[in-house]
Amino acid sequence: MKTRRLSATLLLAGAAFAQDRPTAGPLKALASNPRWFADSTGKAVLLAGSHVWQNLQDNGLIIRGAVANPPPVFDYDGYLDFLTQHNHNFFRLWRWEVTRWTDRYTGNEVKHARPHPWLRSGPGLAKDGKPKFDLTKFNPEYFDRLRARVQAARERGIYVAVMLFEGWEIQFTDGWPHHPFHAANNVNGVEADYDGNGSALEYNTLNATEMGRKVLALQEAYVRKVIDTVSDLDNVLYEICNEAHGGSTEWQYHLIRFVKKYEAGKAMQHPVGMTFQYKGGTNAILNESPADWISPNPGDAKENYRMDPCAACSEKVVVSDTDHLWGHTGGDNIWVWKSFTRGLNVLFMEELLPSPTWQDSAREAMGQARRMAERANLAAMKPEQGLSATRYCLAERGREYVVFQHDKGEFTLDLKDAPGRYLAEWLDVNVDRTVPAKPVDGGAVRTFRTPFPGPAVLYLRRIR
Repeated sequence: MKTRRLSATLLLAGAAFAQDRPTAGPLKALASNPRWFADSTGKAVLLAGSHVWQNLQDNGLIIRGAVANPPPVFDYDGYLDFLTQHNHNFFRLWRWEVTRWTDRYTGNEVKHARPHPWLRSGPGLAKDGKPKFDLTKFNPEYFDRLRARVQAARERGIYVAVMLFEGWEIQFTDGWPHHPFHAANNVNGVEADYDGNGSALEYNTLNATEMGRKVLALQEAYVRKVIDTVSDLDNVLYEICNEAHGGSTEWQYHLIRFVKKYEAGKAMQHPVGMTFQYKGGTNAILNESPADWISPNPGDAKENYRMDPCAACSEKVVVSDTDHLWGHTGGDNIWVWKSFTRGLNVLFMEELLPSPTWQDSAREAMGQARRMAERANLAAMKPEQGLSATRYCLAERGREYVVFQHDKGEFTLDLKDAPGRYLAEWLDVNVDRTVPAKPVDGGAVRTFRTPFPGPAVLYLRRIR
């Protein structure tokens, strides 16, 4: 990573596609094909995009050497430019809960984040030398920023998963002494480290003690404030917590139900998601949850969301996110197209830095997949592994086919139950180039060979 402020000029390098239509949510799982969300018009929506740690609170995660406090201001407009120019329509809006921590991931550096949901009104100073939090008073700067950023994304046609809690830093950094719910940092006498061992994993659990009930009541008040702030915007999704530990299951289930119950009294209801619990979680916990959407980890040999994504391992909308599959070390155009043709939505964990080819290819492929999803009748299309020798085929049988070929020039497609004539064309995934092909007659198993070295996408649409 390099020391710099994010700039629109750098972010837009190499980008070639723009979108300017506002969203048309709120999204709901499509009853006839629940692997996809649909907007308010009933149109199926593929969610695909890049997310980055600094997109809500300014923080020092990309700074190496000299850490600023307050941290550098994030170029949010440049970030939205990057997303729209790459034809992305989705990201996670990150929440950081502690004010200061040592980030061993980027080299044992002290990092800072701001603003936070509660006013720092004192009296007295917190561990970071700034006024203590009053957990009964919300910070207008935080919630005004939250609303403004979700609203700005809406105008660009981008859906936003609002992250309510963040569990990774409590487990894997020294941040708890700087958490607002640590007694030294608030004026309310609140301490969520119930056993006093310094790790405070209890913060992401249900606890029947008097302090546990007080902490939960404050957490719920914060969640209500978030919902009150953005629930009238149609591009909202909610994520309960990023990578809370495996013991957080019942707490997350409770909050999913809490969000749904509170939103039931609002004009709009939005999808609520549960993402993989690290460490100690399982994909089964996600599948059994009351969530509308999930983000799994790689899973077992059958699930294999990295290399051979499962098309039928969940009855929920699946958002396959490299953050939970690799962190920052994987995800390319092969993974994007494999995931899409298995009926999955995709997210890429970004650093927004000049990158190896595999990162660039993932960014481009998400935009390609979205263009294909917009062109096709996505609402009717389902994974059909058995139709193609490639095993990566999304189809509305007899009408439309999207086949991904990732490792061989020649492959077959079974069109025996699909009479008629089909428009055909190729997409050269590596260079984002469309190559027309001769029309294809259905009614038999057909053999295709790519007109260029793979990877390639074959698109067929019935024309008569």
